[in-house]
Amino acid sequence: MDSSRGARTAVVVGAGVAGLTAATALARAGWQVEIAEVSPVRATSGWGLCLTGPALRALDELGLADACLAEGYGMTGITHVDVRGELAGEVQLPRLIGAGRPGMVGIARPVLHRILHAEAERCGVVVRHGLTVVAVDQGGSTDQDGEPVRVRLSDGTARQVALLVGADGIRSSTRDLLGLTTALDHHDQMVWRAVVPRPPWATGIHHFAGKADTAGLVPISDSQAYVFLTENGVAQSVLPEAELAPRLRQLLEPFPGRVAEIRPLVTGAESVVRRPVRTTLLEGAWNRGNAVVIGDAAHAPAPQMASGAALAIEDGLVLAKELGRHESVGAGLDAFVARRAQRCGTLVETSVTIVGLEREQRHHDAYPLTETCHRLMAEPA
Repeated sequence: MDSSRGARTAVVVGAGVAGLTAATALARAGWQVEIAEVSPVRATSGWGLCLTGPALRALDELGLADACLAEGYGMTGITHVDVRGELAGEVQLPRLIGAGRPGMVGIARPVLHRILHAEAERCGVVVRHGLTVVAVDQGGSTDQDGEPVRVRLSDGTARQVALLVGADGIRSSTRDLLGLTTALDHHDQMVWRAVVPRPPWATGIHHFAGKADTAGLVPISDSQAYVFLTENGVAQSVLPEAELAPRLRQLLEPFPGRVAEIRPLVTGAESVVRRPVRTTLLEGAWNRGNAVVIGDAAHAPAPQMASGAALAIEDGLVLAKELGRHESVGAGLDAFVARRAQRCGTLVETSVTIVGLEREQRHHDAYPLTETCHRLMAEPA
């Protein structure tokens, strides 16, 4: 794939939410796009996620919101339950894609990946699995009309393109290749998720405060939900797979009320994932020359705000728009970062504040902060 003045060309590193959305938006704007994804074909990580209003709004602009609503579970409310199992408050999130449509949707990660992957390919994006970028050379150029970005892939082949997009997650190797440095912060929390049958009462997100940890339930289809638990005061570690389900059931045991219904639904280890809560925020520029990092590579929030996917999807859409408004790629990337930095930074910083409040068992302080941030995120991207 070579850069030419007739057709702008791009390599996107990573076929996750950010990479697939960016590739689709760029392809619709006339770019020739190739994705290099290091994982095997259609591999996905995790079981479910929540597409909040901003994510649905961006997906609706791409014509994909209805597909997500059809295969996920639409909802609008968050129910907070205190340590005694009593109602602590309810939040109704803004319906950003119309009064008659949900404010958010829970969806299985493989389902969302399939929808995004299919649309990218429909738009002409070439997705190559088992590959990643291992070297980048911009030759000192910062303008599309100068030298293109030269990249070398892990199979030894090379590309010359007008744009390189690093959408390869919180541990982004593209970010390192561009010389962009940031700290990865661990917050002494591990988040657990397990797919379970959806109880009839679970028609929105339920969040349960515990004396040590927090838990919750998110519907992802008519028949399924995922239970999550945030374990406090624990260092990064790996547990044997056989221990995951029994350990999660043990952590859920102290919770009263409806959590007692959920606990026995956690069964086989194959349905449980356990990950450390890590965040990062790239200060300053996210771009060098005609290359940029987006999504978790630039700004990875804690899961407490359920908005990492929203930021990633918005990034892809806004990136294509800003590149379309500027004559040079470099200028478009500068405008993209200027437009996104404050919004994404606010979300990451708020999520980290909520982490601290949870660890201090100050749940009633966290609830209004969560609602305020969701209202702020409802503003145009």
